[in-house]
Amino acid sequence: MASQGSNRENPHRGRPRTGSRVAAVQALFQAEQAGTASETVIDEFIRHRFGAAPADTSADESFADGRIPEAHVPLFASIVRTATAQQDTLDPAIAAVLPDEWPLERLDPVLRALLRAGTAELWSADGPPARVVINEYLDVAHGFFDGEEPSMANGVLDRLARRLRPAEFPASE
Repeated sequence: MASQGSNRENPHRGRPRTGSRVAAVQALFQAEQAGTASETVIDEFIRHRFGAAPADTSADESFADGRIPEAHVPLFASIVRTATAQQDTLDPAIAAVLPDEWPLERLDPVLRALLRAGTAELWSADGPPARVVINEYLDVAHGFFDGEEPSMANGVLDRLARRLRPAEFPASE
């Protein structure tokens, strides 16, 4: 079960790239739920959710309220744009590695957004190493979920990484 806005501490303080990934998951979730264009959501996040919180708000309170004090904006925008522009390609790739009893449409919408964001990064051959992407999204998943979802995300992203970037995984693995 999703625990958005849970009592967890800010997992990305001092980690702007992780903050970008958290924001990308939130933006993809918002775009899907509201039926909003990705560019509109990107603009909203940049103008209203990134940067320092008002002076009377602690950093942890601002995180719980959806603010991302530290984020690498180009990475955030790239993830959201790739995930939405390539969704017709990425969704079947994700669906192909999901367990049969868990079709993409059945997944929690936050988990679906997380898998789309992670797959978008894996899709970019010039992005960070696959293992870095997987570990980052595992951390992000732990920020949103208390149950089995992080394990599922880890397994799905690992299988996708091996398909999309086989050169990064020795044949002996």
